[in-house]
Amino acid sequence: MKNIAWIGTGHMGLPMAHNLLKEGYNVQVYNRTIERAQPLAEAGATLYASPVEAIAQAEAVFIMLTKKEAIDDVLSGEQGILSQLRAGTYVINMSTISPEEAKEFAEQISAQGAIYVDAPVSGSVAPAEQGTLVILAGGQTAEIEACQPFFDILGKKTIHFGEVGNGSAAKLSINLLLGISTQAIAESLLIAERSGLQREQVLEMFGESAVATPLLAGKKEMFIHNEFPAAFMLSLISKDLGLLTTEAKRLNLQLPLAEAADRTYREANNNGKGELDLAAIWLELQERHPKSE
Repeated sequence: MKNIAWIGTGHMGLPMAHNLLKEGYNVQVYNRTIERAQPLAEAGATLYASPVEAIAQAEAVFIMLTKKEAIDDVLSGEQGILSQLRAGTYVINMSTISPEEAKEFAEQISAQGAIYVDAPVSGSVAPAEQGTLVILAGGQTAEIEACQPFFDILGKKTIHFGEVGNGSAAKLSINLLLGISTQAIAESLLIAERSGLQREQVLEMFGESAVATPLLAGKKEMFIHNEFPAAFMLSLISKDLGLLTTEAKRLNLQLPLAEAADRTYREANNNGKGELDLAAIWLELQERHPKSE
């Protein structure tokens, strides 16, 4: 499969598509805001004004969009791909959606004789650029194996969780841990500072303890300087936590930490922090409890 279409060139999609382009794939690109895909054109990709045009010659179609509604439009909208999708074409959805949404899309794709692969990723912008994402795959074994050459370029590891929907379930699980862990760091910093401790020393303590993680190391400078350039936007973790808590309710699970994190990130998003990194949850907590109190 040398001819591929890539739909969605946001913070993650752009470097991922670029990595496939660098490895010699013929990449046809659609993005709703075409200017954001221009770096790919400069690197040799072909840009199209509609998704249906982008997939015309594609043997594999990658979708990397932020939410279900955008995927619905790409599949079934006025210029949607379902009407022109050829039998045997792979549709590899790397977006973060719910397991039930993944199964719904798989049914639509399969009805056209095409093959749906559920393949969200764990990792943010830097791993996307470096090709070191973790691919969380759901689908038939033979179909995952057929996509493995792509996944080996995009990521450092592929974990096959089973049937379609399981990859999306895995993504919600890891993002729950990501959201809770980041908020836990922020809350721990807050009580330490309000107790009179120095922020840098507290972060040093965290880094030398059993709770030291790559997440902590990666966000340390953001916490120190109160600057939050987005590696993973807060609005996206908020969206994912909303999906997670909805899924928990469907499964009759009570997840107190998930519910609390969902509420906190949603409020931070509503307070204008959505385009900052998720570590800006620290900024949200500081603003709730100014030092003058």
